[in-house]
Amino acid sequence: MSKVKIGLVQMSCTADKNANLLKAIEKTKEAAKKGAQIVCLQELFTSLYFCDVEDYEHFKLAESIPGPSTDALSAVAKELGVVIIASLFEKRAQGLYHNTTAVIDADGSYLGKYRKMHIPDDPAYFEKFYFTPGDLGYKVFKTKFANIGVLICWDQWYPEAARITSLMGAEILFYPTAIGWATSQDDATNIEQYNAWQTIQRSHAVANGVHVVSVNRVGFEQNGAMQFWGGSFVSNPFGTLLYKASHDEEETTVVEIDTDKTDSYRTHWPFMRDRRIDSYQPITKRFIDE
Repeated sequence: MSKVKIGLVQMSCTADKNANLLKAIEKTKEAAKKGAQIVCLQELFTSLYFCDVEDYEHFKLAESIPGPSTDALSAVAKELGVVIIASLFEKRAQGLYHNTTAVIDADGSYLGKYRKMHIPDDPAYFEKFYFTPGDLGYKVFKTKFANIGVLICWDQWYPEAARITSLMGAEILFYPTAIGWATSQDDATNIEQYNAWQTIQRSHAVANGVHVVSVNRVGFEQNGAMQFWGGSFVSNPFGTLLYKASHDEEETTVVEIDTDKTDSYRTHWPFMRDRRIDSYQPITKRFIDE
């Protein structure tokens, strides 16, 4: 299939894990009613964004994958005939945790998972305290409707991750995300940060000739200190926005894309053809000293 209908679920969350899961399920059903074939949920959608503090109690939010949430979503995927991309807090073993996205096919089968490779450590984003870096490598999932690549939030700043996933055959890159503004910041800083976030992902679409889908959360969290900025979007393979969500409203939207556009863009703008793979060895170094 070349034409695929993508569902984006941009929502706010509460401290009630089960309520968040049920809300995501209802919004997935809403997207399916609108014709969605692949539904992407935001990063860590079953909870508030808990990485704002280093608190051992938050490890209790983690679960196995496959596990309770993927079991519930598998039943929904099978019922609706949709692919679901579900970002979850994975408990791999005692004392070993990952930021992980599971992919469930349209028949309800669990296709596998991607573990977030790039783990940030910034004020209010203390992810290194919780998550071990991914060790599964970059992944492409062959779903009923398209071959999809899944990366997670901080991964979206790295062109290497987008490139490798595209070279592996991804027709669409999905980025479940949780990113926001400190409410103490001025509007100019907020706008600059959002534009950088959107621009880097649109550049991945251009460089690789694929559609990019980014799904972020909304709402005030961290006792009002953080406003998650929403702004979920879909970019075509040349960086044109096909859809952009608001910064403060929950939205369930379906956008049709045509994966055949990849061939056209890659043919007319042959970045893939002109890559000098013989010259890229320095990229594997941490830094190139003179």
